[in-house]
Amino acid sequence: MKNYFLIAVLSILIYSCGTGNKTLNNSTSSEITKNDTIRIANDSLEYEILIIEPGFNSWLISQPPRGFYGQAKLEGKNMQFVADYNNRVLNPNKYSRNLYTERINYDPSIDYGYEVNYLLYNYFVYFQDKYNQKFIGGRN
Repeated sequence: MKNYFLIAVLSILIYSCGTGNKTLNNSTSSEITKNDTIRIANDSLEYEILIIEPGFNSWLISQPPRGFYGQAKLEGKNMQFVADYNNRVLNPNKYSRNLYTERINYDPSIDYGYEVNYLLYNYFVYFQDKYNQKFIGGRN
């Protein structure tokens, strides 16, 4: 059985994309998506994380670098963020179904490694900033 870690991120992005006043040709649109797609997979643990969000890569380089936070701190924050996020998925009357589409399967007993925890933490910070959301324990 495969755990697809953060398939919900992809769903969020699909549902949260709106139409704009400008139209982009297909090559420009696919270049933007290609440049703003981060994929990490580990077949031995059977997980995958996909982050497809225009602007995430350029935002990420302005954040504290890898190694700034310890893995234990990132894991703790991610557990808080995922719990809060999943609670919002289960409460569609209070929170937008366009932002909170599917639960995230984050198992604290699995060591996903530093890179996954770093990217997941930063995606949650980015998500809060971009969509004006506040998670418990989130960065102000």
